[in-house]
Parts: sequence; structure tokens; C-alpha cells
Amino acid sequence: MELAYIPSPSRGVLYVGPVPLRGYAFCIIIGVFAAVWLGNRRWIARGGRAGTVADIAVWAVPFGLIGGRLYHVITDYELYFSEGRDWVDAFKIWEGGLGIWGAIALGALGAWIGCRRRGIPMPAYADAVAPGIALAQAIGRWGNWFNQELYGKETDLPWALHITSSADGRVPGYYHPTFLYESLWCVGVALLVIWADRRFKLGHGRAFALYVAAYCAGRFWTEYLRVDDAHHILGLRLNNWTALIVFLLAVTYFVVSAKKRPGREAVVEPDTTPGGDAEADGGTKADAESDAKDGAGPSEAKADADTAKDAEDDDATAAAEADDKDKAESESESAAKKS
Repeated sequence: MELAYIPSPSRGVLYVGPVPLRGYAFCIIIGVFAAVWLGNRRWIARGGRAGTVADIAVWAVPFGLIGGRLYHVITDYELYFSEGRDWVDAFKIWEGGLGIWGAIALGALGAWIGCRRRGIPMPAYADAVAPGIALAQAIGRWGNWFNQELYGKETDLPWALHITSSADGRVPGYYHPTFLYESLWCVGVALLVIWADRRFKLGHGRAFALYVAAYCAGRFWTEYLRVDDAHHILGLRLNNWTALIVFLLAVTYFVVSAKKRPGREAVVEPDTTPGGDAEADGGTKADAESDAKDGAGPSEAKADADTAKDAEDDDATAAAEADDKDKAESESESAAKKS
């Protein structure tokens, strides 16, 4: 008797007239907004400006989508370029198929371009957006639920995922909901990075490295549960090997960075005040605050200076008159003695 299971949606797209609304695309879009929102809050807390994360995301997100699709198409090329397949389908990103490894790699390139244009250190930006990326992944994984894809082995657990579609070689039945496992894991990764960053003041890219390492650890076991077709190397799925290698690289970076550059960046975004030099503006502000503190404005300061100058002139005149008087008296005395 079937007591409980996670139902699959009857379809992953709704039509509003001729316009298709796809669940997969909605999940990706919501994830991006969540990542930018959380990243912006963390960036401001680090001393950055509101809006900077979104400005750089304009570069990072398109690069990330292209990278994610490229990784998927390259590693699953037979889905698009084998006999009987249409290569045009490789461009139909709304039907699913984004590789996180490619998305992070090219997304990082886009973020680097955006950071370079703003004069912002890339590691500081990566640390700020790391938990947001994990949150975006957690939301994005529900897009796989809409498409009835990326599920695991058969199971009779009460939270089994009920697959009803038979398209593309699927066999209807009850399977491990690996999309749900990974979604919950990514939420845990986001919370872990936020906690560790507050507790240990992670900087210079170490918060991002922690996110990468933690995600790879979870991805390894969820990938091991999956039963969809994949390339295998020495008995392990390709993504298992990718997760293992990236995990080791992230841990290595974390350890080396902590030794070479402890602490975190003091300044994450340079002062780019429009219309003037930052240092000059700072000096003007300091002078104004000093005048305010002394109780004198610019006009009062000028008046004081004029008064002091007049007093100096009077003193000089008096001294000159005294010298002339002394000289005259001395000459009179000399004349009297001669007489």
C-alpha cells in the first residue's frame, strides 16, 4: 500500500496564451534574485556599496549560464549530436541541463571582469556571494523536479519521488529524490558559510573555498545515488571525479591562503566619489568638521585671520615709531654735549 511519496508535477510548463511559463526557468530566475539579495546584504556588511553585487552579477550570470550549458552539452554530447538527435536542442536551455561546474567556472570569469572594471578585489566579492550561490543552487534544483529528472535509485522510503513520465528512457516508479537531497544540502552549506564567516572572519576567498568544498562533499554522495546515464571513469561517474578534484583544490586553497594571508580585507571597495578626488574630499570634510568642532565657520575663520593681521601691522608701526623717537632723543643729547 502506498502510504506517502513526493508526487511529480503532471507537466513542467504552463501556457498563458502563446507564452510558455516553464518551472525550470522560474527556479533559475528566483535563485539568481535570491543570490543577489543575500550577496548584497553581505557586501554592505563588509563595507561595500549597495548595488555593487547586482552590477557585477550582470557580468557573472550570463557567463555562468553559458558555462553551465557548455559543460552539460560537452559531457552529454550524445544527447545532441548522436544519430537521430537534433543539435539545435543544445540551445534549448529551458528544457534543463546546466552543469554547476561550468557555471561556476565561467561565472567566475564574468565576475572577474566586473570586479576589474570596478577596482574591486575578486576574492572579497567571491566571499560575499558564496552563501547566495549555494542558496541559488538550492532553489534551482527544484527545476529538476518540474522536469522529472536527476532522481536516484529505486526506494520504498516514505519520501520517495514518484516518476510518472516515460519520455527519454524514464521508467515510471519510486526513486530517491536526489534533487531534494541536494537542495537541502545546499541550504546547509549556505548556513555553514555564513556561520563560519561570522565566527572566524574569513577573507581573501576562504569563505568561497569553504562553500566549494562543502558543496562538493554533498554532491559526491548525491551523484553516487543517481541512475541517469553518465560517463564513468574507473567505476565512478564523471561528476564524482569532478567533485573530488574540485574538493581537494578548494581545501588546498583554504589552507594555503590562511597561512599566507590571514585575516580579511580591510577595504573591499575603493572610494569612487563622483566629481572629485577621494583624498581631497576627505581632507575638505575633515577641515569642515574641525571648524564645526571649534565653533567657527569659514567666514568667522577669515575674520579672525584679518584681525590678527591688523594687530601685527599695528605692533610693527608702534615699534617703528618708538625707534624713531629713541633715535631723535639720542641725537639731541649728542648735540647738547657738543655745545
